[in-house]
Amino acid sequence: MEDKLEDHIDEHIENFVRLKQAGLELALQFGPKVIAAIIILAIGVVVGRWVGRAIDGGLERFELEPPVRGLLLRVVRVLVFGLFLIIALQNLGVELLPLIAGLGVAGAGIALAMQGVLSNIVAGLTIIFTKPFRVGEYISIVGEEGEVATITMFSTTLSHVDRSQVVIPNKKIVGEILHNYGRIRQIHAVVGVAYGTDLNIATAVIKEILAANPRVLKDPEPDVQVEKLGESSVDIGVRPWVSVPDYNDASGEIHQAIAEVFRAKGIDIPFPQREVRLLGRE
Repeated sequence: MEDKLEDHIDEHIENFVRLKQAGLELALQFGPKVIAAIIILAIGVVVGRWVGRAIDGGLERFELEPPVRGLLLRVVRVLVFGLFLIIALQNLGVELLPLIAGLGVAGAGIALAMQGVLSNIVAGLTIIFTKPFRVGEYISIVGEEGEVATITMFSTTLSHVDRSQVVIPNKKIVGEILHNYGRIRQIHAVVGVAYGTDLNIATAVIKEILAANPRVLKDPEPDVQVEKLGESSVDIGVRPWVSVPDYNDASGEIHQAIAEVFRAKGIDIPFPQREVRLLGRE
């Protein structure tokens, strides 16, 4: 009985010795490579950060939106780290060709499943680098209009005067007809005056009203002139320029000021009139 126990213990000891020896052999064979791979990856992280900072300085002249700029920097860092990862795997003796082939197949499947997302990203990059519009400008596109609030890789957000927002996927924007008003907009108001009114006085009063309004821009100069001869009034076109955020407030203030000043100066704003004749039977 004791002999069997001793044989069993000796067998376990021999197995442990063999495992230890195998471990030492593996450590001697792959240890330096593993340490070298870890060092290579650490260098890749440092180099990626350094390249990111260098590219960040170069991107300043493109005036990119902060989220887009950050995404581009992350992509650059990942690419640099991926290069060092390949070097580390080669150092470990990993066969890269089957790995790359597998990643290619997986990538094709992912790309097929994410067609919509990828098309938005491509469209977002197109908008970012071609700059058909910028944040703060007023645009009209795909049946929507508003001030550009944000531009991201996936969508563009427009703000309306009622504080609501419209989010448009970037793929819906690229290729569409775009009306960019810029950072200023022109108000188009029409003021009708009676046919007996001195038009020089009326237009001068309107110009004074525009000059007194701080929201109205001096450059470009407001346009005030007779627009057409209506059925019951002479219509004067009033076209001042204002910044996009001031558009609605300025429009209301100008209309109110014209009505009040015209009333005070006795300049008549006629109501539409029609002559109706009743023909009696003989």
